[in-house]
Formats: sequence, C-alpha cells, structure tokens
Amino acid sequence: MIIGLTGSIATGKSTVANRFKEHGIPVVDADLIARQVVEPGSETLQKIAQAFGESALHADGTMNREEIGRQIFGNEEKRALLNGIIHPAIRKEMLRQKDHHLANGKKIVILDIPLLFESKLEHFVEQILVVATSREIQKHRLMARNGLSEQEALERMNSQLSIDDKAKWADEVIRNDGTLEELEAQVDALVSNWMKSLSE
Repeated sequence: MIIGLTGSIATGKSTVANRFKEHGIPVVDADLIARQVVEPGSETLQKIAQAFGESALHADGTMNREEIGRQIFGNEEKRALLNGIIHPAIRKEMLRQKDHHLANGKKIVILDIPLLFESKLEHFVEQILVVATSREIQKHRLMARNGLSEQEALERMNSQLSIDDKAKWADEVIRNDGTLEELEAQVDALVSNWMKSLSE
C-alpha cells in the first residue's frame, strides 16, 4: 500500500508523519530527499554547476543557493532548467527508497510529498491522505511558528493550492483542528484500518 501524505503549510503534516514512524511505517520524505540530492559531490549538483556556472557552488563544494536564486529570479527559462535537473533526481530517489522498503517486507510505505498535487505526482501513490485544518487555525499556527505578520502568513497560504481543494481530492482526510491527542488518535485508527484491509 503506497500512501501519499500531503497537506499545506502549518497543517501538521510532519506531526502525522512522525506518528506513522512510531507505528513502524516507513516515511519517504520529499523535502529531505530534495536536500540530499544536491549534497556536495552529487551528480545532481555537478549538473547544476554545469548549467549555472562555477559560481553555483561555494568554495567548500556546497550549493550556492543565493547565487542560483539570483540567476533564476524572474527568469522562467533558468527556473525550468533548475527544476528539470532537480525534480527527476528527487523522484528517482523517492522511488528507490519506496522499492527498498517494499523489498524489505514493509506492507505500507508513506510518501510525504508537500506539493503532491502541485507537482502532479498522484500517479506515484495508491491512496492520498491530506492533513487539513481550518484557514483560521492554519494562519495562527503559521504566524506563531514562523514569526510572520497576518499579511505574510496569508501570502504564504495563498501561494499554495487551498487545503479545501486538496481535501476534496483526497481518499482520506485527517482533521487537525483539535489537540495533539485527537490528531494521533485519527492516525492510529487509520493505521489499524489499513492493517485490517491488508490482512483480509
């Protein structure tokens, strides 16, 4: 069973992912992989240096994010070039990790993909689980967590697909409007349902 886990900024997706790990369910984390594929010496980083010049690397071989950011700012062609290098590498590594877990006998694997719908990666998974919360709660959590003004929080929220749309397209929705205990109870119930359906 391959489950796509997604949500929006500050809806509590990481907390849900951690709860799955506590159940012994492997979580393949797209954000983590995005950092791993551009580590010093990686094939992906070499391709970026070829495309963006040596200034794309710091002296210690790490990626110069400021310089690359400067080059792609307002330049759709360069942004597409960068995405064309990084995204396939992320997808390849996600599938490699998923296959590794399945080969090791795991029955359920979670693919934690923040931009699952935006990146059109629905075909990677068999079911989609969305962690949702009300816009008001989302806004307050984001302001508190990132020290943002109300305006800044709303801008970040509005730059993503709305959580209501994501919830409509999901197979399962976990509501994170209450306490941590309530959230964990929903995850636990979901895991036991999955386990039951796999054993039938």
